[in-house]
Amino acid sequence: MQNRSGYNIRDYINEKKKEILLGRLTSSDFKRFFRENALPVQALFTYSECAMMEVETKLRVLNEEFMLTYDHSPIESIKTRLKSLESLIEKLNRYNFPLTLDSIKENINDIAGVRVICSFQEDIYALAECLLEQDDITLIDCKDYIRSPKKNGYRSLHLIVSVPIFLEHEKREMKVEVQLRTIAMDFWASLEHKIRYKQDLPEDLAESLYDELLECAILSTDLDLRMQNIRNQLDQIRGPEGSSHISGSGSIYGRNGSQILDAWNGESS
Repeated sequence: MQNRSGYNIRDYINEKKKEILLGRLTSSDFKRFFRENALPVQALFTYSECAMMEVETKLRVLNEEFMLTYDHSPIESIKTRLKSLESLIEKLNRYNFPLTLDSIKENINDIAGVRVICSFQEDIYALAECLLEQDDITLIDCKDYIRSPKKNGYRSLHLIVSVPIFLEHEKREMKVEVQLRTIAMDFWASLEHKIRYKQDLPEDLAESLYDELLECAILSTDLDLRMQNIRNQLDQIRGPEGSSHISGSGSIYGRNGSQILDAWNGESS
């Protein structure tokens, strides 16, 4: 079965089986894993893709509702991806998790990923709140790198959620990682990723670029805050307070953040 990007998991597994037979993969663990789990792994990836589509649809519906209610589209773009089997196995090895199907299901939460690029930082928390309020969405984990950026300056809101998919004779809960960023956050993260994987940089140059990237992260944070302030000023000019007004008392934007995430972070701290 192919996903929308044309990636055929069954062909990939068959290719790896051939590599094993040719001696290019010699580990008995790999041989046993692929021999015993070809169809279950295919099903796991297929179900993960279905869950990914469910979450993407929920977000697109919310975007349309925001346009109707607030005359504002919070989502600039949505990107989806399925983790490759190579990346999945590499992650298991990196964290010393066993190479078993149960281990994958228990320890790997980001087989399916949805990245949401928002116009403003305020949009991120408004969308997250609306998504998490839905009664078939369960929040499994949250990492708020916006309020607490990584040391290198990386900012984004990461959610691991569980969503049901309905199959022919059953319902399954599947996990999806949702990343929410502003345009500035995504621009910085994309370039930082490209530079970080330039492995042949001299040490002094790499250190200099690290410092420069951190400074750029600070500038991008300031840009987000300034653009948000401009939007807020324009919003105040647009009309009186009301439930259909972005900053109105009945608005999701009037909550000043996500109540669900605030409660989650309070329990986790």
